Amino acid sequence: MAYSLLLGYNRIPFVGGSPMRFRFALLLPILLLAACAGSRPEGGALEVAVAPAPEAIEHELLVAATRERATTGLAMFNGERASGLDFADLSISVPPSHKTGNIEWPSPLPGDPKKQFVARSLAYVDGAAAFKTRLAARLASLPKGRRSVAVIVHGFNTDFDEAVFRATQIVHDTGFDGVPVLFTWASRGSVFEYVYDRDSATIARDGLEELLRLAAQSGVEDIYVFAHSMGNWATVEALRQAKIAGDGDFGGKLRTVVLAAPDIDVDVFKSEMEVIGRPKYPFVLFSSSDDHALWLSGLIAGEKPRLGAYTEDKEAIADLGVIVIDLSATKANDSFAHNKFAVVLPDFVSRLGERLRRGDRLATGQDSFSETARGLTGSFGNLIGSTAGAVVTLPAYLLTLPVRAAGG
Repeated sequence: MAYSLLLGYNRIPFVGGSPMRFRFALLLPILLLAACAGSRPEGGALEVAVAPAPEAIEHELLVAATRERATTGLAMFNGERASGLDFADLSISVPPSHKTGNIEWPSPLPGDPKKQFVARSLAYVDGAAAFKTRLAARLASLPKGRRSVAVIVHGFNTDFDEAVFRATQIVHDTGFDGVPVLFTWASRGSVFEYVYDRDSATIARDGLEELLRLAAQSGVEDIYVFAHSMGNWATVEALRQAKIAGDGDFGGKLRTVVLAAPDIDVDVFKSEMEVIGRPKYPFVLFSSSDDHALWLSGLIAGEKPRLGAYTEDKEAIADLGVIVIDLSATKANDSFAHNKFAVVLPDFVSRLGERLRRGDRLATGQDSFSETARGLTGSFGNLIGSTAGAVVTLPAYLLTLPVRAAGG
């Protein structure tokens, strides 16, 4: 029902002089429906399960948080802002019946590990030095060539336990075999806390920059960043700060930055990229013109388009140093069409990993980008596999024409 309401409101022409109370009168019933539609349990879901499940797969997840530690409930961290970074170390298992892109929530707690995501171990880590030691040890246990870190940054309206399960789902579905680190900022996990969450994401940019520096000093070979929705705001701001500080690529360790459905004003993003400059490893942007969550965000922000729903001038965005993957024509797996990246991300990461293992670092200064236009077309088209309708737009300095992925 929320979906049909959104489609109906999206056809209403808003103009700059529309009264704000009228806009929010339209927005309120949608928010109420969304608030009632969530499947996550109240009070947290991180109760340790000890029941055996030999076929379940466990994932170790390091956590860096700008949230306060929770004093009640089962979430470890709440939605309030901490004065600095705090850390944790968790193990989460994924059931053998897991479906790609889903979170099978534990219910009733502690959950059934044969059918649901469950917590296997939970521990706080006191201080950056102890966190860095754990991260370095995990990287050292991996063979050379695989000592990579993936920093995952969640979006708006996300409780800590949801951030943990979503990060685990991304790691599991993509088959990432390095060390995953969840960066979680102080979202209150409510659709009515947009401004609070936005301010929390802004504050979190310092903590994210600190985390990336810790990772760069821990024996890592490659750092990848995946950000979703409002988490992109903290991410791009952190990268901008790092560039101003004189080390924008974190000692040469920063590789691909994935911006999934970014909730960033398009004009703001352009100004941020002017400071960051063309990244050596192009950013990857997943966007969709029918992302209703970002339509609502743009409405709240004075009817300004958000980057993750902006598909009108893809070439201009691409020439900032961004590979734009337009998913407008692909089928959504959620009613707001805000999580379309989940449809293509596992295959995309798998194919990207194959290219990296072959020595193609996707760096603009290396031979891989002196290929012929035809070679580049096939190479990037294949990165998103057979996803029907997906359109790839490359920076003009790499390729002058957008590419439609074959297949499907």
